[in-house]
Amino acid sequence: MNRVSRYFLNGVIVLIPIAITAFVVVQVFIFTEWLVGRFLPSFLRFPGMALLVMLAGITTIGLLSTHWALRWLLTRTEKMLNLLPGVKFIYNSVKQLSSAMLDSQSLLKNPVLVQFPHPGSWVLGFLAADLSNSLAEHLPGRHVCVFVPMSLNLTAGYNILVREDEIRPLDVTGESALQYVLTAGSVMPRKSS
Repeated sequence: MNRVSRYFLNGVIVLIPIAITAFVVVQVFIFTEWLVGRFLPSFLRFPGMALLVMLAGITTIGLLSTHWALRWLLTRTEKMLNLLPGVKFIYNSVKQLSSAMLDSQSLLKNPVLVQFPHPGSWVLGFLAADLSNSLAEHLPGRHVCVFVPMSLNLTAGYNILVREDEIRPLDVTGESALQYVLTAGSVMPRKSS
């Protein structure tokens, strides 16, 4: 019975990410199909039209965002959003997070081991941005910022400041380190090739 329950648990671990991904993709397509169905005449609709509309829309927004007129409009919109007390915090947080996730080539790419939450206890973390002068001037020696994510949830964790000589860089891929965190240690990190 123990073996059967282990197989069942392994099956659940394999299927849940696939099911969640499929659910999100299907919901996006259903919404896009609904949107396309409302505004396009029936003779222009065909299977897969939602996918084309979605890809074209994202690409068009990316293209227009490089044009001076849309950049000016986006700047004005941001200024208006920054005048609204609760909206300012939410908008800026989401913008900074998405910029960091999409623009940074090094975010969550440099896995390290650090002692946390107390000496002798090691956790996997990721080197974050360099410290600003306002933080570095208050710390003795050279420190680095390490993001220690919570298991099963990359959106929560701890930013800890650690002396540079106290971190242990890992020779593992960033992707496998993320899998390790997301599976609560069930999938061990793989060496970099």
